[in-house]
Amino acid sequence: MWLLITGQGQHVEEEIMDMIDREADGSDSLEGFVLCHSIAGGTGSGMGSYLLETLNDRYSKKLVQTYSVFPNQMETSDVVVQPYNSLLTLKRLTLNADCVVVLDNTALNRIAVERLHLSNPSFAQTNSLVSTVMSASTTTLRYPGYMNNDLVGLLASLIPTPRCHFLMTGYTPLTVERQANLIRKTTVLDVMRRLLQAKNIMVSSYARTKDASQAKYISILNIIQGEVDPTQVHESLQRIRERKLVNFIEWGPASIQVALSRKSPYVQTAHRVSGLMLASHTSIRHLFSKTLSQYEKLRKKQAFIDAYRKFPMFADNDLSEFDESRDIIETLVDEYKACESPDYIKWGMEDPNNMLTGEGNATGSLDPNSVA
Repeated sequence: MWLLITGQGQHVEEEIMDMIDREADGSDSLEGFVLCHSIAGGTGSGMGSYLLETLNDRYSKKLVQTYSVFPNQMETSDVVVQPYNSLLTLKRLTLNADCVVVLDNTALNRIAVERLHLSNPSFAQTNSLVSTVMSASTTTLRYPGYMNNDLVGLLASLIPTPRCHFLMTGYTPLTVERQANLIRKTTVLDVMRRLLQAKNIMVSSYARTKDASQAKYISILNIIQGEVDPTQVHESLQRIRERKLVNFIEWGPASIQVALSRKSPYVQTAHRVSGLMLASHTSIRHLFSKTLSQYEKLRKKQAFIDAYRKFPMFADNDLSEFDESRDIIETLVDEYKACESPDYIKWGMEDPNNMLTGEGNATGSLDPNSVA
């Protein structure tokens, strides 16, 4: 079931949930819900968050996946309370979503300028990148094959731990019309190798060189569309392994999952083979840290807080919702950082202060004398 959420408000919840309930009742096999929204406000931070909580309560056994658009950090936003909205939405995404596909406007604009050679990309052009990712990531569901033909199977290999369910994406080839002749010559190895290149990743991590060298992949799923021989996929994976192009975590299985899919018969494309990478990567924590940093700057000055005091959640000058959200995101950042260590399993099992439930302080510390 697909929901395109726009920020409306609590007053339309009953009407929307009635529509969802009718569609759910008429579904032959309801696996879950997929939402597309912005986290910063104006197009889904409030209503999207409200629906996340409602769906989690009413359909607790169904999966909830989101395509969440993060704001452009390089430009001044029209939404002055963007850092507040982003923090509050990130809390709901952490606690109520099973999978979050992160689409970062900063990276999308960079790709449009550097890869597509668009000097001033429009909303329609960046939105086309988002729609390409959404379409490619669901192609195995819409055109089922022998594997990854259901939402549970698609996400199971990508999310080994519940909290680390934020995914990066990469897509290739991203080209303009004049490059069509070059696209036709693209091989499976070209596609899989390019998917690992930072210039094709649709998330800006803001990592320093040292942080980037320590960052690791937790899981990778490549969805390859087009005329592909499975032996080519095997050879490509062997090449990637031999060249050590991927730095995986040490506490889990190090492998790249590959799903082959047919191309849509309704859309004509110039390229013979295309690929989408869905990956869990520890460097995504730097995107969350950037949101925390921007929030702290506004909160320190108490800027624009009055706009929130008008709502029941923040009545009587109760700003604990902000503090709780900040603690949860700090814990999330700490957990992704801990994933880079071979001791992550021990870190995860030791939770005396309920750090992993969002109720304690986000220290991410590990007792070296303890035994897992």
